[in-house]
Amino acid sequence: MVSPTLHLYLRGRVYGVENVPKQGSVVVVSNHASYFDPPLLSCAVGRPVAYMAKEELFKIPLLGKAIKLYGAYPVSRGTSDRAAIRAALQSLENGWATGVFLEGARTPDGKINDPKLGAALIAAKAQAPILPVSLWGTQGVLIKGSAIPRPVPITIRIGQLIAPPTSTNRQQLQATTQECAIAIQTLHDLGR
Repeated sequence: MVSPTLHLYLRGRVYGVENVPKQGSVVVVSNHASYFDPPLLSCAVGRPVAYMAKEELFKIPLLGKAIKLYGAYPVSRGTSDRAAIRAALQSLENGWATGVFLEGARTPDGKINDPKLGAALIAAKAQAPILPVSLWGTQGVLIKGSAIPRPVPITIRIGQLIAPPTSTNRQQLQATTQECAIAIQTLHDLGR
């Protein structure tokens, strides 16, 4: 269902699929502007991706069950959530890619203004490469007050793998996080 939505309804373009490792652990990092980003991103990379999702979503009866089926695991936002980090590491051990939105929350324009260190920390602990991805145009898919997605054109660009930090030293985590933010913003600036 996601693929026809991405390619037909949203006239989605996907670039860089050749950069996605077909197997093995990988931390997929991207910007985030829409509730539709997780399934669209999973469809674009062509392999299962487990995502952190705010714990409140798991309390919504149907949605909670649905996102859990698709590999989502809860995170308590604004805190150092060790259970979420363990869940991310477990998904990597199980052969899933793990998706982390670099800002940790949706932004109105899809740009990254305040990247968090979580993706770099997970990559360092798992020694998994990081795959930067830009989602362009997704902020227009669902506008406030509407329950129906709009058929706006979107573009997904997948960048080159970034090596994980060699340790969990804060300085290394910050350097890798900044590298990810720059890679995603450079892809985002290419536009449609």
